[in-house]
Amino acid sequence: MTGSNHPGGRPSPPPNPGKESPPPANPGKESPPPANPGKESPPPANPGKDEHPVSRAPAGAAAPAKPLSPALDKTFKIGLVLKGLDGVLEVAGGFLLLFLSPQAIEHLVRVLTAHELRQDPHDVVARYLLHTAAHLHHGTTLFGAVYLLSHGIAKIVLVALVLRNKLWAYPWLIGLLLAFIAYQLYQITLVHFSAGLTALTVFDAALVWLTWREYRSKRAAANQAKPGRAAPVGTR
Repeated sequence: MTGSNHPGGRPSPPPNPGKESPPPANPGKESPPPANPGKESPPPANPGKDEHPVSRAPAGAAAPAKPLSPALDKTFKIGLVLKGLDGVLEVAGGFLLLFLSPQAIEHLVRVLTAHELRQDPHDVVARYLLHTAAHLHHGTTLFGAVYLLSHGIAKIVLVALVLRNKLWAYPWLIGLLLAFIAYQLYQITLVHFSAGLTALTVFDAALVWLTWREYRSKRAAANQAKPGRAAPVGTR
């Protein structure tokens, strides 16, 4: 019995008699190795991050001002309180000029400066006050009352608003202080030099700088805290 199941016991002929099977495409050559044998595929650019990264702020954007140090912050608040007390004194002086006659004001100044003049007859401040009070009249007292009341009330209101962190009040306070500095410089350079007025001008200039620094810091913090200020999300 033959090993084939063909009927008649004959083996079946090959499909293409007389033809050999085609050789392989590249005899004797192995398949090419992978492009980077032994190396893994590179990791993703931002592993663990969302597919829609948040765009960064431009490189040239100005950095927000740093908040004041604890010492400068305390100095700033003390300066504001002193400026507020100065406003209270101006309001009190304005009411005195408004309701007292020039003669009554001169008498009050003489009473207040008598003790100082007994100790030092050449005291510059006391003699200046006496000289000013002696030349007062109704027109000058009315102008002085309006000047002191308006400036004193403005100082008190703006200082109170800044101490309550009202951001819009900072530029107004800076503008008011700059106006005072300009007037004081005019008095020092063109009218009469005064050491006390010079010290007050330096104090106001320092308070302007502290107010500006505090305003920039608080404005930057407020802008970052507002909703919708985040950078736009990129698309694929």
